[in-house]
Amino acid sequence: MAEILAAGEALERALALLQGGDIVAIPTETVYGLAGDATNGIGVARIFEAKGRPRFNPLIAHVAGMDMAERIAVFDPLSRRLAQAFWPGPLTLVLPQRPGNGIHPLVTAGLDTIALRMPRGFGGGLIAKLGRPLAAPSANSSGRISATTAQAVAADLGARIKLVVDGGATPVGLESTIVKAEGEKLRLLRPGGIAAEEIEAAVGMGLLRGDAAGVEAPGMLASHYAPDAAVRLNAKTVGEGEALLAFGGQRAEGWRHAAAFRNLSASGDLREAASNLFAYMQELDRSGARTIAVETIPFDGLGEAINDRLSRAAAPRDNTQPTT
Repeated sequence: MAEILAAGEALERALALLQGGDIVAIPTETVYGLAGDATNGIGVARIFEAKGRPRFNPLIAHVAGMDMAERIAVFDPLSRRLAQAFWPGPLTLVLPQRPGNGIHPLVTAGLDTIALRMPRGFGGGLIAKLGRPLAAPSANSSGRISATTAQAVAADLGARIKLVVDGGATPVGLESTIVKAEGEKLRLLRPGGIAAEEIEAAVGMGLLRGDAAGVEAPGMLASHYAPDAAVRLNAKTVGEGEALLAFGGQRAEGWRHAAAFRNLSASGDLREAASNLFAYMQELDRSGARTIAVETIPFDGLGEAINDRLSRAAAPRDNTQPTT
């Protein structure tokens, strides 16, 4: 089983594993990431192997500063404004790759673009110490619920990795928002830990949605973030044996008879709901209920990202093909 070390004690151990081409689960402000040296093909391959992730699905490369980012990708003025406004933080930018950037092709899944993010905290310090970017998708089995605690990582991947760095519960609780500049416009590829409205306010324009050309970034496959239980959205009633994932103060009919119950935010706070989403889904899944009924959650602010994750969790699952 993986060793679990507190973030304050884990830097040198994590660094040694990464330098040796191994992988490490690390905390970020969004969710826990499964990190490997993005320039090391063996390390990157181990990420895909540990997760059971399809190799056509690209990874995000994480950087420690703009100097590192500029060596990897070509920034247009609009993307540079976003980096200045939101980095370090839960924003990923999809950018053209700079030739000869040293990133292993597995990271980008053969695309001529690369997804870049600059994390806060332990991850940023580890990257700076390593001196190379880290590829770090969420630290969970492919297609399953993302981990927001070290214990959740260990329960899922503990037999496949050597180290989990424990930084406590992740404060944001959702993966990063992913955007891509298209000329003078911006397209939202994945809603996440920064609300679309915040990005629109920073650049003074609306974000385009939909019509993305295939899988351009992580988290774009239809089925994703899935528990073992089925997921039923916009529930007005709770059926026999169902667990209930609630939101706000108004309850679905029959909620007192739910097999298990969690409220993302009794006060209707979407930021609190986002931080609780994956942990509460895991708890309800462990209850043994065959279905998780989910009350309606508004789409404004972080509600867009929450609903995105829930809709992918509820999507039909093709068990013959791996998911992200």
